[in-house]
Amino acid sequence: MKKALFNLSIALLFTIPAFTQNVVEHAAPGFDAPRAAIPHGRIDTISYHSVTVGNPRKALIYTPPGFSRQQKYPVLYLLHGIGGDEKEWLNGGSPQVILDNLYAEGKIKPMIVVMPNGRAMKDDRATGNIMAPDKVQAFATFEKDLINDLIPYVQKNYPVYTDKDHRAIAGLSMGGGQSLNFGLGNLDKFAWIGGFSSAPNTKTPDQLVPDPVAAKRQIKLLWISCGASDGLITFSKRTHEYLQKNSVPHIYYIEPGVHDFKVWKNGLYMFSQLIFKPVDTTTFSKYLEEGTPAETNVRNAKYPQISADHRVIFRVKAPEAQKVQVDLGRRYDMMKDTGGLWTITTDSLGEGFHYYSLLIDGVAVADPASATFYGMGRMASGIEIPFTGDNYYALKEVPHGDIRIRRYFSKVTGSWRQLYIYAPPGYDTNTNGKYPVLYILHGGGEDETGWATQGKTDLIMDNLIASKKAEPMLIVMPDANVGGAAFDESGLKTFESELKDVIIPLVEKNFHVETSAGKRALAGLSMGGIHTLYTGIKNTDLFSYLGVFSSGWMQPRQGSTAAAQYDFMKANAASINNHLKVLWISMGGKEDIAYKNCQLMLAKLDELNIRHTYSEYPGGHTWPVWRNNLFNFAQQLFK
Repeated sequence: MKKALFNLSIALLFTIPAFTQNVVEHAAPGFDAPRAAIPHGRIDTISYHSVTVGNPRKALIYTPPGFSRQQKYPVLYLLHGIGGDEKEWLNGGSPQVILDNLYAEGKIKPMIVVMPNGRAMKDDRATGNIMAPDKVQAFATFEKDLINDLIPYVQKNYPVYTDKDHRAIAGLSMGGGQSLNFGLGNLDKFAWIGGFSSAPNTKTPDQLVPDPVAAKRQIKLLWISCGASDGLITFSKRTHEYLQKNSVPHIYYIEPGVHDFKVWKNGLYMFSQLIFKPVDTTTFSKYLEEGTPAETNVRNAKYPQISADHRVIFRVKAPEAQKVQVDLGRRYDMMKDTGGLWTITTDSLGEGFHYYSLLIDGVAVADPASATFYGMGRMASGIEIPFTGDNYYALKEVPHGDIRIRRYFSKVTGSWRQLYIYAPPGYDTNTNGKYPVLYILHGGGEDETGWATQGKTDLIMDNLIASKKAEPMLIVMPDANVGGAAFDESGLKTFESELKDVIIPLVEKNFHVETSAGKRALAGLSMGGIHTLYTGIKNTDLFSYLGVFSSGWMQPRQGSTAAAQYDFMKANAASINNHLKVLWISMGGKEDIAYKNCQLMLAKLDELNIRHTYSEYPGGHTWPVWRNNLFNFAQQLFK
């Protein structure tokens, strides 16, 4: 009967309803200060024989207050960094103080904590060149030492549970990488895994979690934390993004700080309160990070920062200003502290690129902490919100093309101009080959830099070509600003001449490209979509592929131009359908400002029997939509 009750109590430990778990708060001041009037645990040095290394090895072991050999305990294996040894946590992190205080407050389960030397070699001291290849390799070798030598020793000599549900592993820096590598690589041994500021030894996410379904089933808790200003944060971030993409529950906690014990002690403080307890994965999203500096920040700028739920934290120093706002389409009022620092945290933003401006006492200015981009008819700040989906515009280890700038004199505008050109991988070495060409146009208030920079054209195409989803092609990104009112027919006509009489001949003379209509495509977003309609429909002898993104004739402003175009289509429907292989029209959903005009145009195309394909991708009139448009349109070309 006693055995049955004991087994029932253990089962209940891991089946208590999830709502019993609370969100653990960041450590308050004094969490790591010794307290005299509380029970204390004990730290001892142990020596175990390592078959892996071939000699005795040392580790520290913490036993909790009131430790009794008549009671069984779960075990946390706590690992050090590349410059430390079994005493690094003791000397720099005071784990016994943190844990004693937590026990006194009733916040953690009684557990044994083992602090081993993670450098599994005969001379395992952190002396000489700690980055020497044999010493770095010893950190990987420690996996065998841990599983085959140390864990069996602890189980033989201490009253501990021996199943994975009562075993945790965590570590800092190099030890954080070890913890993720060993824990996720041995899910039959560890159910609780924590990486604090994990170092470059961390395996790539697909190696860490090759089977996300199995990981979800076997892991009790996966914790990843780092300082927001830590130079190694990319290793935590890439793991988090992969786990998020594959719906593997985990806590991603980014706090203010760098690569030091201030961050790691808080990691231990929070992680230790969560392990060996019932788990509620619905609370994981509530661990809102301090924020990761945006990739669009200028060098060394800590703000803006992006939180796990895609809120953005802005900070601006403007002590003399009376009112400061952030304009992201919606304006956010910033709050000023006594030192003249203005701060605001926005609502969650959609993934991808967003323009923004600071409004300082009503004057719109670029954020000095952000890179600037030409958009909205001026240089503006921009922020990139990480993409957690298919990651088709991520920088990957695939062959890369490059973006080139070509300056030329235009006989149409009578001025020097420039365009950007994407050349695919292998273009320069394949001198005998000829490539098809996509001419792609920016929107109103933008220029030739739009698709190259905001649009991430090169990364999208590199990844598509590497996966054989798109044909290798040149992509020409001209400046469609040729003077005159943006939406008047005079400007449309001028750019038609610029494209036909200057740009295409320039490209075909200076680059080894195909010159037939079947190997030429034209596409554009917003105003560039209008150009595509105006120039492309009338010149199907030049273009066999047309892509119209977030566009459609503006009614009633372009009513007469649209009417003339529809008359042309009616008279030439058979020829248009015969020449065009693809007329692909896309929209950013009903929230796209061009949606109504596009729907009117689609109805007219149906009425005129002009063959076309229509697609929607949610996101409105924004670059995340247009990146996706290029991704999908490019896969239909030249096949």
